[in-house]
Amino acid sequence: MKLRFKTLLGAAAVIVASTLSAHAETALKWAHVYETSEPFHTESVWAAQEIAKRTNGRYKIDVFPASQLGKEADINQGLKLGTVDIIISGSSFAARDFKPIGVTYYPYIFRDPSHLIAYTKSDVFKRLAKGYEDKTGNHIAAVTYYGTRHTTSNKPISKCADLQGVKMRVPDVPAYLAMPRACGANTTPIAFAEVYLALQNGTVDAQENPLTTIEAKKFYEVQKNIVLSGHIVDHLNTLFSKKLWTSLSDEDKKIFSEVAQQAAERGTKKIEAREKELVDEFKKKGITVTEVDKADFEKNVIEKVKLEDFGYEKADWDAIRAIK
Repeated sequence: MKLRFKTLLGAAAVIVASTLSAHAETALKWAHVYETSEPFHTESVWAAQEIAKRTNGRYKIDVFPASQLGKEADINQGLKLGTVDIIISGSSFAARDFKPIGVTYYPYIFRDPSHLIAYTKSDVFKRLAKGYEDKTGNHIAAVTYYGTRHTTSNKPISKCADLQGVKMRVPDVPAYLAMPRACGANTTPIAFAEVYLALQNGTVDAQENPLTTIEAKKFYEVQKNIVLSGHIVDHLNTLFSKKLWTSLSDEDKKIFSEVAQQAAERGTKKIEAREKELVDEFKKKGITVTEVDKADFEKNVIEKVKLEDFGYEKADWDAIRAIK
């Protein structure tokens, strides 16, 4: 009787253990450098919860905002090392591993957000994304419109030449440097998290970012001029690490991809809507908002900064510009 009881008990323990194993929770880390108030964070949190829901709790994703796990270069490195599983990051960083994808940061390549989104559904995007994945193993699951990059400065700017000699913070990314350098600015790379202080203490006199970022990072508190240069229609990629992507079943790959794309669409809509409101809101705060002749800026970029300087393919530039 005792032996039979022990046998039954052992069998029950095996069943419980196998059941727990089947429903074991996999913990994942999702990292980015943006503020908790921004859609890039709120939609990441939504996506993490949605993935947990659609996989019956098999995945628990913790989202780490505002550079908690490091600067953008750090979390991209973490993707390679397997210390983070999912990140939101620009193609400028993807271009460090696969240069051709950086062509999307060449100034004035996109006309507007709808042109950018059309690109993400095009064959040229699929080819560039595949090139990046072939090189790194990481998977670009979705693209979110980040905003159209404009310039803030201590002094009024009405034309490209007005940037001559201005100390301007620009991310340490070749294509981001193109417009400021074409206009004669003295560019300075400063980490994203340190830009506010650099503007406040006069280390730099200007910077460039979308209106939504200018709001979220409160740059308007330390810069009184917003110049609508619109030089880059920017975007962020949702990236899955090679380690994560290769570990997922086909069914889970479908769930992760669909959720990431839905989160990107939600984020894009929020960014577009907020940008439309911000010009008037900044004016009400006493900020000078200046419309400029973008053709003047574009002409200087095309004349003074060549695609070949960055190793980009003109065929990719032409293909993207031709997208309707």
